[in-house]
Amino acid sequence: MLENMKRLFGQVDMTEGHPWERILIFTVPMLIGNIAQQLYNTVDSIVVGRYVGDNALAAVGSASPIFNLLLVLFVGISMGASIMVSQYYGSRDRENLSKTIGSSITLTAVACLILVALGSLVIRPALELLDTPDSLINWCTSYLMILLWGSAGLAYYNILCGILRGLGDSLSALLYLLIATVINIVLDIWFVAGFEMGVAGVALATVIAQLVSAVLCLWKLHTMTDLFDMNVSYLKPDWENVGTVIRLGLPSGLTQAIFSMAMVVVQSLTNSFGEMIIAANVIIMRVDGFAMMPNFSFGTAMTTYAGQNVGAGYYDRVKQGAKQGTLIAAGTSAAITGLILLFGPYLMGIFTNTRELAVLSAEMMKILAVGYIAVAVTQSLSGVMRGAGDTMTPMWISLITTVVVRVPLAYGLVNLTKTPALPQGRYECLWISMLCSWVLGALITFLFYRLGSWKKKAL
Repeated sequence: MLENMKRLFGQVDMTEGHPWERILIFTVPMLIGNIAQQLYNTVDSIVVGRYVGDNALAAVGSASPIFNLLLVLFVGISMGASIMVSQYYGSRDRENLSKTIGSSITLTAVACLILVALGSLVIRPALELLDTPDSLINWCTSYLMILLWGSAGLAYYNILCGILRGLGDSLSALLYLLIATVINIVLDIWFVAGFEMGVAGVALATVIAQLVSAVLCLWKLHTMTDLFDMNVSYLKPDWENVGTVIRLGLPSGLTQAIFSMAMVVVQSLTNSFGEMIIAANVIIMRVDGFAMMPNFSFGTAMTTYAGQNVGAGYYDRVKQGAKQGTLIAAGTSAAITGLILLFGPYLMGIFTNTRELAVLSAEMMKILAVGYIAVAVTQSLSGVMRGAGDTMTPMWISLITTVVVRVPLAYGLVNLTKTPALPQGRYECLWISMLCSWVLGALITFLFYRLGSWKKKAL
């Protein structure tokens, strides 16, 4: 029994064994961890929705796209570091592995300073630019400012988790995240229900919990001296490694920025439909977060899998694992889609006491349901390309599907459906445009994976 648990949750060398088995073993604890991470935002929404009201729920959701946009630096560093770590681990290059980890830790500190300085200046003007309703804007501002000033915990957790996963360790990130999630839930209820701190309470709870998880991740890396050296000398930036981290990570950061900017622009359109649609969108995105977790988990697993095997020179094994991993991811998404369609109204009812809001959210969720299978394909094959060192192709695909397709389609469909009876147009178009971009993204990603230019991008 103990041996099986160690096999399931231990450090995974992706260069040996059956590809599908290695991918699955690596993905399971990471999936559990991603679901736990999603609980951060979900518990925030449930607590403010039930203890403060639907407007507070809408405020938390309206703030999320702006905060995600501010985090693009960390997304880029995390992805670049994870790719380099997995390839150097696969090739057993201890020196470059040590330099990459040390440089990434220092680079994250610089990114945190930039984020706080920039974010403090743009948060309120950005909310005003998006026509955030007067009833929500003060709540949104306080929520975002607390998250911003406590962003170091979130930043280091994500970067250090990327490093651990590149080393094949998805267990530690899971354990530390579960601890942080419990802390977050307890503090959410204590601050909001007990101290009546409102949306500021859930933001403060999240900051404290994320800081705990970051400290635990740093401690874990200090214990892994059998794989790399972690001392003060390696914290001095190695500019060649820093440059490679940025070169590999920047496209992923820009991808996140593109996606977040699209969400911000569409949020402005969403705001035009009023508080009820804003709140419905928050609920949908929270459930969507859980539905997307398997896709993101398999995508990250495929990045580590491809990185380690490319580092070892096993390209045939990369292709074999890409096929098997994508099929497993698509099958998992199909099962989740069925559950969403079956239990949608009950899931939405968790977030609000307003039955009309729960029913509306469930109906809109049906539009997105089939799209999760398409996203499974996109995430898995994009993960393979990123792991091999090709981070540009997924970025361009994201650019096309969000900027060229999703945003114009959302505004275009809304305008085409305007009538005297519906002067704002049909709100369903918000989610139809998203579904179309997902399906197109899967088709384009599959095409570029088959073309195979990603094989030439290894370090």
